[in-house]
Amino acid sequence: MRKLLICLIMMVVCGGVRAWKPWPLPMDSTDNHRDTLWYVGQLSGIATIGTHANFWHVSNRFGQYSLQPLSGNLSAGIIKPLTRPNRWYDYSFGIEAGTRLAKGDHAIFFKQLYAYTRLYVFDITVGIRPERAGGLDPDLSSGGLLISGNAMPLPRISIGIDEFTPVPLTYGYFEMKISMSNYWTKGTQLWPQPTPLVEGLKLHHKYLGFRVGGKLPVNFSYECHHAAMWGGYSPEYGDMGNSMHDWWNMMWARGGGNTKFEQVNAMGNHLGMQHLQLDVKVADWKARIYWQTMLEDGPARLPWYMPNRSDGLWGVCIEQKRWPFVSKVLYEFIQTTDQSGPYHDRDGVIFGGADDYYNHYIYKHGWSYAGRGIGTPLITSPAYNQSDFQGFENNRIVAHHMGIMGDIYGCKYRVLYTHSRNYGTYDNAETYHQTEKHPNVYNSLLFEVTRHVPQAWGLDFGLSFGADYDSPKIRHENQPHFRTLGDAYGLMLSISKKGLITSWK
Repeated sequence: MRKLLICLIMMVVCGGVRAWKPWPLPMDSTDNHRDTLWYVGQLSGIATIGTHANFWHVSNRFGQYSLQPLSGNLSAGIIKPLTRPNRWYDYSFGIEAGTRLAKGDHAIFFKQLYAYTRLYVFDITVGIRPERAGGLDPDLSSGGLLISGNAMPLPRISIGIDEFTPVPLTYGYFEMKISMSNYWTKGTQLWPQPTPLVEGLKLHHKYLGFRVGGKLPVNFSYECHHAAMWGGYSPEYGDMGNSMHDWWNMMWARGGGNTKFEQVNAMGNHLGMQHLQLDVKVADWKARIYWQTMLEDGPARLPWYMPNRSDGLWGVCIEQKRWPFVSKVLYEFIQTTDQSGPYHDRDGVIFGGADDYYNHYIYKHGWSYAGRGIGTPLITSPAYNQSDFQGFENNRIVAHHMGIMGDIYGCKYRVLYTHSRNYGTYDNAETYHQTEKHPNVYNSLLFEVTRHVPQAWGLDFGLSFGADYDSPKIRHENQPHFRTLGDAYGLMLSISKKGLITSWK
């Protein structure tokens, strides 16, 4: 009896092992898909009562909308999306140009202009392609700490494994991704500045991530990102180092350049981000719990050992497919007030604090492009500054952010609400002590509805209402005004069209 039982167990185990794939990739399945080519177009306008356009009407939209209270946008292009995951190669490209019209803010830009190819598991991208870092929800999240989609996309060359891919011989239960990108800015910054900024600067971004769980209902993932702003020509310091040797020093965060500070520390403006996430799937329900941390000083450490570990982004997102009325709910808490303490050095003692997120003494516009912060938009972008300061005047914040979306009888809706307390920076001694007791408190609301109307030539219509307002009960006569967004109430109307041009096998 025992031998029979052992034989049955061995047959089940061996049969199961033979059924498993040591390297389960989509390319092992039959390819029944077709390549497609689409056209896209959009016309939109914003009308606001206030000094600036509403916060969520312009934030995390890749810098394509003007901050002016009255503006219009027009874009058109053709896109060939990815459609063949079961083929050993796939490719896509996009050509989409846009223009914005506003008082004192006219620009023609590319929303995307790229070519991409996947060769088995390796990805190569060349050109301007919108991106975000950290895997946060693109519809409801306030945006990642490193690359949120708030600023205009830059021309780049990327190579690596962009998405989580099974590691050979792990049967899909262990996945990884790894990629490196190098970016080039298009000359000077595309927004008015009181003094010249660094011209021709470059950006670098690389990441490594692991995910464990595969088809199990619970997955755990970890990502480590490193980014740097380097090179270019500074009106104050001259050539900041643009050779391959300088690139090598920057990539490994070694000393270099032509200033004493960069030679002793690291060449360029370096930032790091770590992202931990827990995914739980049960039937038609899915939950994501995540934590992002920011690194401005020193080598990467595990998040709980970092000196600024009280800073970061904590979030939870719940999705379900049973009832369309509420399909997704999100909550995030963001804090950036610690910054490893208020002092970097004092009385000859090095504390290593005052990280001054996103700011840098050479790249005075900081971690921004065209006036918009590349990281979370809740750290106020330089384009909002009313002084001659070119960087981030407000990088110490505490914020609660909520989002909800769904579909009510064909009307897709999205609601965002953010409550933030803004404490300026540690470097601004005049406002530091005032803001500790009396921070600037700001609320931003967005209610958006879109509907596809087949009877109207298949157009998609969108209407959204935005409201930004202070909290009157917390106002104080000595309250500094480093974040002067002001109260604003506005509407945004959009009309878009997408259609199939052709398809082929």
